[in-house]
Amino acid sequence: MSQSNAIRVLVVDDHPVVRQGLVGMLEEVPDILVVGQAGNGQEALAVFRQEQPDATLMDLRMPHMDGVAAITAICTEFPAARIIVLTTYEGDEDIYQGLRAGAKGYLLKDAEPEELLAAIRAVHKGQKHIPPQVGAKLLERMTSPELSDRELEVLQLITTGKSTQVISKALHITERTVNFHINHILSKLGVEDRTQAVIVALRRGIVSL
Repeated sequence: MSQSNAIRVLVVDDHPVVRQGLVGMLEEVPDILVVGQAGNGQEALAVFRQEQPDATLMDLRMPHMDGVAAITAICTEFPAARIIVLTTYEGDEDIYQGLRAGAKGYLLKDAEPEELLAAIRAVHKGQKHIPPQVGAKLLERMTSPELSDRELEVLQLITTGKSTQVISKALHITERTVNFHINHILSKLGVEDRTQAVIVALRRGIVSL
């Protein structure tokens, strides 16, 4: 296949070894042409503007600008952008945020090369690529009670080990209000204490360390 007919791909990942490995694999595929690389969201946006690739592989957790922010920025400026999240994170919140931002596909990095290539080709054709296990977690997220912005703030502070008193001062609310939010958090996550809440929130990708 001539380069003019190949699917032009941008690879975005903050780990050079992973990025180079993906590029090396894709360069062996006749109908794919790697037109750019980026190590964070800011670089991704700049390279996307320059190359306007047919498909983009986007990591989620990166410095300077994370994957969700980069997807949002790219899709706002280029509504027809076709982006596939390629990440190690499989929490339902990660999946939900990535797809809500505008990604057309979601794959884990342990996917087989054939599945990655299939995802690129499908997304390039305007289709979505969401594996069954990813779809199941997305459904779980869609049917779970959503935490409010204030509850997310409280939960993030709990994750860093902050006490009720410290959270109260940090958010300029009373300790009674903090405990009110914590009770709501425990109920929505279906857990009994703060430790369980942190474990579930980290697993689902609701908060990060």
